Amino acid sequence: MKIAVQRLEKMKDLKKSAEFIFCVALLHGWAAALNCSSPTPESLFKALEESVLSSSKKLIRPVKNFTTPTEVSVHITIVGILGVNEKAQTLTTFLWQILEWDIEGLSWDQRECGARRVSVPREKLWVPDIRIAEFMDEDNSPNTPFVYLDNTGHVYDDRPVRAVTSCHMEIFRFPFDTQKCTLTFGSYLHYASDVRLVLGSTAQEIYDESMGIIRTMGEWDLRDILAQPSTLDVAEGSFSELEFHLVLRRNPTLYVVNLLVPSCFLITVDFFSFLLPPEHVDRSSFKMTLILGYTVFLLMMNDLLPATGENTPLMNVFFSISMALMVASLLETIFITNIKCSSRHHSPVPRWLRTVVLKYLAYIVCLPPKPPSNRVTVMLSPEEHVTVNSKDVQHGPVTNGEPRIYITAATQKTLDTPQSPMKAPPEDPLAPALEELKRLSRDLRAIRTQMDQHLQDGQKKEEWLQIGLVIDRLLFGFYIVYISVSFITIGCFWVNQ
Repeated sequence: MKIAVQRLEKMKDLKKSAEFIFCVALLHGWAAALNCSSPTPESLFKALEESVLSSSKKLIRPVKNFTTPTEVSVHITIVGILGVNEKAQTLTTFLWQILEWDIEGLSWDQRECGARRVSVPREKLWVPDIRIAEFMDEDNSPNTPFVYLDNTGHVYDDRPVRAVTSCHMEIFRFPFDTQKCTLTFGSYLHYASDVRLVLGSTAQEIYDESMGIIRTMGEWDLRDILAQPSTLDVAEGSFSELEFHLVLRRNPTLYVVNLLVPSCFLITVDFFSFLLPPEHVDRSSFKMTLILGYTVFLLMMNDLLPATGENTPLMNVFFSISMALMVASLLETIFITNIKCSSRHHSPVPRWLRTVVLKYLAYIVCLPPKPPSNRVTVMLSPEEHVTVNSKDVQHGPVTNGEPRIYITAATQKTLDTPQSPMKAPPEDPLAPALEELKRLSRDLRAIRTQMDQHLQDGQKKEEWLQIGLVIDRLLFGFYIVYISVSFITIGCFWVNQ
């Protein structure tokens, strides 16, 4: 009803303009009036059949001289945005297309012929071949067989158009993206010297009228309409065109609720899983459950993500990095658990790894390494008994956190000369006790050797665990930075949209 009222008002304005033009034309003598025998429709259509509706006249552009271009006024109204296909890069819209042009030399007297305007079949008149250059599908627009023809020779062609057009889309900021699609109206055959296109109304008027009658937009909002004339230059000449740019903004609520919020929840849960002991087995099972749930979530919501081969949406990058961090945290947990369970089978920590991780990364993540032990180990041969003076002792380099002590060659009792074994007389009653003491000494040395080996393995395990804790703390810091940057980026995109 609103559309009908607006068009009646527009027709009234056109009526006043047409009457003024008709009067001016009669004064200048270039408008040839039709002669109607009576003010009846039959008389008017008979006169029109003889002048412009004949089969031969509709094949010729309605001008007196072919050097005179036919000026076609184009006006559109967006009625609905039916859909956007990111994969096919197409936009489907439903719009009203209004074309207006003049038949040069045609006029009649309203009182003599009984009507100011009449509707005539479209196939009876010459109609400009105005099409949308971005058409990508068969034109399934409703058929409208009639056009208006008024007594000044002005033709008013109003028809609905269902347009499936190509649209280059930038979906990097999906779902906070804004698209700009173009509808280019022009003639397929006639050059600008034959058919010239002009805007029927300003872009602001088109936008205001479209927003007043638009019926459906779905997940897209019509933000603006821009219009400008253009010219397509070819080797043979140039074509007159009109470009209408539709600025569309996606409504991101659906994607935020169904994609971003659940994903952020899962990432946050994995973030707090770092509070569990890293060497605990339950932490690995917990992280594997999260990864499985996140994978199922992405598979279920895959249809909501845009599919295109030109560029990758930022949301897909967010999901990929989130999955990568989950897998990395699981691998790090498995690494620490392996160190705890089978560290004695590992080789000592390489020097470069100890330097990089325990000396530099540990201070970055505020986890300084434990100070080395001050325990001193003296290694002696089981068959030698040496009296060592304190001045003959030299401290060697630290190995696995324990300093070694070496005996100098200048000792008063050299190690090179073995002492003669003690021979107790057979009748000595202390001989059995002495042998027992020797056996006890050998056992103590063996126990000491085993204890030293155990302490070395413990020190090696401690270093590997320290490296695992540093990596765990470093990954925890990456999580903090990633979650903070992601939330800030999403918020900025949403606010700027």
